Amino acid sequence: MPRNIVLSTCGSVREAHEIAGDLVHRRLAACVNIVPVISCYRWKEKVMKEREWLLIIKTHSKIFALRRRIVALHSYEVPEIVSLKIDRGFQPYFAWMDKELLSED
Repeated sequence: MPRNIVLSTCGSVREAHEIAGDLVHRRLAACVNIVPVISCYRWKEKVMKEREWLLIIKTHSKIFALRRRIVALHSYEVPEIVSLKIDRGFQPYFAWMDKELLSED
C-alpha cells in the first residue's frame, strides 16, 4: 500500500491538537507530529511572517477522507494540504502504520 506524509499548518497549537487528535481517532492518520515553525508567505498582497504549527501526518495515499477532515476542522480560508510519497522506510514501521490506518478496500 502506498504511504504518504501529508503536511499542513495551523495558526494555533489548540487547532493543531484538535486536528491531529481527530485524524488519529478516525484512523485517517497513524501518527501526527506537531512542530512549531515560523512561516513566511504572501497572502492577499502582503508578506506575512507568522508562528504556526506544522502537522506532519503519516498516512496512506488511499485516504481521501483525510483531506475532507482537515478542511472541515481548519480555520484557514485556504489550508495547506501537501502530500509527499514515501519511497523507502523501515518495514516494521510501515507494518505498524498499516495496522493503525483504515483500509480503503
